[in-house]
Amino acid sequence: MNQPHAVDLLTGAERRLGAGIEGLEETVLDRPDRLASIRAGELASIHSWELVTAVDGPGTRLTVFFSGCPLRCLYCHNPDTMVMRDGQDISLDELVKRIRRYRSVFRASGGGITLSGGEVLMQPAFAANLLHAAHEMGVHTAIDTSGFLGRHVSDQMLEDIDLVLLDVKSGDEDTYKTVTGRDLQPTIEFGDRLAEAGTEIWVRFVLVPGLTDDPANIEKVADIASRWSTVSRVEVLPFHQMGQDKWENLGLAYQLKDTPPPTNEQVEAAREVFRARGITTY
Repeated sequence: MNQPHAVDLLTGAERRLGAGIEGLEETVLDRPDRLASIRAGELASIHSWELVTAVDGPGTRLTVFFSGCPLRCLYCHNPDTMVMRDGQDISLDELVKRIRRYRSVFRASGGGITLSGGEVLMQPAFAANLLHAAHEMGVHTAIDTSGFLGRHVSDQMLEDIDLVLLDVKSGDEDTYKTVTGRDLQPTIEFGDRLAEAGTEIWVRFVLVPGLTDDPANIEKVADIASRWSTVSRVEVLPFHQMGQDKWENLGLAYQLKDTPPPTNEQVEAAREVFRARGITTY
């Protein structure tokens, strides 16, 4: 088996954003065949993929970034994943071959695959097929999602998901709508379903000064995380400005250009709110 190049094995601090589809063969079909393949879950619009360590789940992971997202998060650091048509068409077989290539890496590191975005659940048929194929190979599976489209997850698909990285953007409903343009309740309902099914959850929360850092809001996020019995960890992620150039290059108005990252003290204070509830927090 071919081993990944050393440059592919990156730490969380070094991860390559928008690495593209290099190494994957794009599929070109006429419109009717393309639409039929998408409906069948044999073709998806993919933004990029990368192989990273200690990011997006345990071990070394092949992370696939799907194009398209129903949210418009003010702090999105990959706004180029928002529109589905901006991705490139990749077949199910092409990604299954890529997963098969790295199976020994996954076994050695305790890793697997993570389907991210954008929002992976905008293309649920393809995601379900890919997750099932990975599970059939004995590969650990995870999805990184806002949960807003959790209703798209079938019972069979849920059985093929080992871990959900669930992004809880805010605990306060008004703040959630300000951050994302959408409602919080679908995320809560999806988390409830995951907990009932016994699916492991890692909660992710981005701390943004002046937006999500109100103590009352952090308490509400902690309340939400506490209601899910299968939450094994919370990650409080400090806001950064890494996506600003992308917004500007796309001609999009970036509202947080004057927002500073939180201090280490602010991040640790937020983490302590979760730890006080007995949740392992990073």
